[in-house]
Amino acid sequence: MRKYFTVFILFIFSLSQAQELNCTVTFNTDQVAATNQQVFKTLQKSLTEFLNNTKWTDKTFKGPEKINCSFFFNVLSYNNVDQFTAILQVQASRPIFNSTYNSPILNINDKDVSFTYTEFQNLIFNPNSFDSNLLSILAFYANMIIAVDADSFSPEGGTKALENAMNIVNNAQQTQEKAWTSNGNQNRYYLVNDMISPTYAPFRKAIYEYHYGALDKMSDNLKEGKEGIRKALKTLREVSNVRPNAYLTRVFFDAKADEILNIFTDGPKVDITEVVDNLNRLSPTNSSKWSQISY
Repeated sequence: MRKYFTVFILFIFSLSQAQELNCTVTFNTDQVAATNQQVFKTLQKSLTEFLNNTKWTDKTFKGPEKINCSFFFNVLSYNNVDQFTAILQVQASRPIFNSTYNSPILNINDKDVSFTYTEFQNLIFNPNSFDSNLLSILAFYANMIIAVDADSFSPEGGTKALENAMNIVNNAQQTQEKAWTSNGNQNRYYLVNDMISPTYAPFRKAIYEYHYGALDKMSDNLKEGKEGIRKALKTLREVSNVRPNAYLTRVFFDAKADEILNIFTDGPKVDITEVVDNLNRLSPTNSSKWSQISY
């Protein structure tokens, strides 16, 4: 009996070490405040457990290696039965070497989220089929978070997770919902399709150069780290040269604009003429921020 108990404890311990995400899920229900709020509490708990307890890869992530992320649902409507519509903001960050700082790696605002959910229903994801919009959306973004995180640590390290995300998109084609199809615009389909496409290979290269090649070196040499960011922005410029106003360029700056501003307005001075020029060309919508970077 003791033998079986020991095996069971080891099994539970291995599971606690296996999952990849450290995720918080939040629901804002201000627009449906008159409805029964209990279903949202149940849903929040279920989604949190689903995202954190599902094993998304074949790798083992120990506690400190888990990826910090959040799913924020701004609920637009709920019909008091099982139909939900919402805007979903997905954010993720990764730690920077030899520091207490966590750098944002993803900040996606998905405005086309609709799903059905019956309170207390089991959430079990099958990667080989489309079972529900809710499960597919959660699994898609879980894989995208893992992909970008892996790309930030090794060149194209997130390829497997991107392939998993693309498989989810392919399985969801039967829904004909525009967020999953090429008929949409800057949606889930294009997010993963563009990251896999060789046309946008410099984007993934820039992710690696920016994080592993620059931020992770700042604790040793802040100026060298800034030079690394300048190199990463120059690489990202290759995407803009081929596809001006590319979706992935916007994705990059939705996560990184404030961080870049903070980096280049503090610490040792470097030649930022090229940096500011590239920033204005890559993300003109943030020109007011780039104007605060002094030469």
